[in-house]
Amino acid sequence: MVAEDVGVVRVAASGRARKPVALSSRPGVVILFYLAVIAVAEVVIALVQPVAGILVHVALLAGLVTHAALVDDAGMRRLLLPLTLAPLTRILSISMPLTILPQIYWYPIIYLPLAAGTIVVMRQTGLSRQDVGFQATKPVWQVLIVPTGALLGLAEYLILRPAPLQSQLTVGTVVISASIFIMTTGLVEEWIFRGVLQRVMKDRFGWAGLLYVSLMFAVLHVGFLSVPDLVFVFGVAVLFAWLANKTGSILGITLAHGLTNAGLYVIFPLLFR
Repeated sequence: MVAEDVGVVRVAASGRARKPVALSSRPGVVILFYLAVIAVAEVVIALVQPVAGILVHVALLAGLVTHAALVDDAGMRRLLLPLTLAPLTRILSISMPLTILPQIYWYPIIYLPLAAGTIVVMRQTGLSRQDVGFQATKPVWQVLIVPTGALLGLAEYLILRPAPLQSQLTVGTVVISASIFIMTTGLVEEWIFRGVLQRVMKDRFGWAGLLYVSLMFAVLHVGFLSVPDLVFVFGVAVLFAWLANKTGSILGITLAHGLTNAGLYVIFPLLFR
């Protein structure tokens, strides 16, 4: 792929040189290929061996960085660099040695370097804060979006029934858990998926780009080994993609996403145990 990207000429059997085919001339095929590799890595993590799956993600990350460095198409590079955030998310979430801490406190440690990586990608691709939705546009919409997080958290809890990440349901645990999830899975994941990735993919592919990012977000949930949850997550991702595009902001969906996870992992498991 890289060889074609930098313009290596292939010679036909007849001896005549064919016109070079630049990989950047078919970006849809390229990003679908990388999505397929992400899916393979997630299946390996879930069904075979987590370490093997992480190695696939590491190879993917290296491949994306190398591809972005070699490609001579700035538009293609703008697609490739944000894609590095997907394997980076999984590498950080699985490989960090955090077992000595309660699981709820893993999130800030994992998501801080991920946020730093997102800033680097934004600078390399020329994206501004406004481009990725860091603005309080349509405030009424933002206020109305937030409570959906509780309903989504309940719905996903009924699908997965996870064990609680806290031992007691108190005001303190709810506030701490909600704050952690809003600042980590809420803010950083929405920043990456409905902010950076959605912006570059929609600029290139229109609404198909939003569906692509939503599918990628769902694929990264393969580890739950639940088809209903994959369908649910994809539906939520499409909803959040539409809301981010409609409002030009990720503020409301960031809060809703954080509340969804607080409900999924803390509030509802303790409330219904």
